[in-house]
Amino acid sequence: MTRHRAFAALLATGLLACATLSHAQYREPEVWVEAPVPAPTDWKLERVVEFTLGSASTPLRFGIDPLTLSVGSDGVVRYVFVARSPSGAVNALFEGIRCKTAEVRVYARWDPDGKRWLPGLSGDGAWQALDNRGATRRAMQVARGGVCDGAAPNRSPELILDMLRNGRKDLKP
Repeated sequence: MTRHRAFAALLATGLLACATLSHAQYREPEVWVEAPVPAPTDWKLERVVEFTLGSASTPLRFGIDPLTLSVGSDGVVRYVFVARSPSGAVNALFEGIRCKTAEVRVYARWDPDGKRWLPGLSGDGAWQALDNRGATRRAMQVARGGVCDGAAPNRSPELILDMLRNGRKDLKP
């Protein structure tokens, strides 16, 4: 009988230890909170660093103002993206890419006539899934071109710009 009690006590102790360890390893999933996002106040067309996106046959020129490029504490890479046509028309978007979830958000678009930022393209500035087709294709190319390193933002704005300008060395054709 004493043997059975000792075994039961040992078994109970082992189960309690496992339950405690299991509980200690369980964590509530983190709730992601986006950092405050003020519109860039000092972006300049003259500073834009240009790069090629997708097919080099497009007449549009693309770029990012390097002083607006940042990797936020919330994991979002934000920047002013500029597209210029041969006729001189300019479209500028202030957007962010969240590499972890493969999403993009257009915070605002530049109104050259009013010299001010207007609400994003979708009106509500919602996060949209990156896709190789449709409205987020360009952002997908930017993300793959250097903004993201897998599911994480690239290490620094300097590295991001270098990869966008010179191509990713780690991408296979």
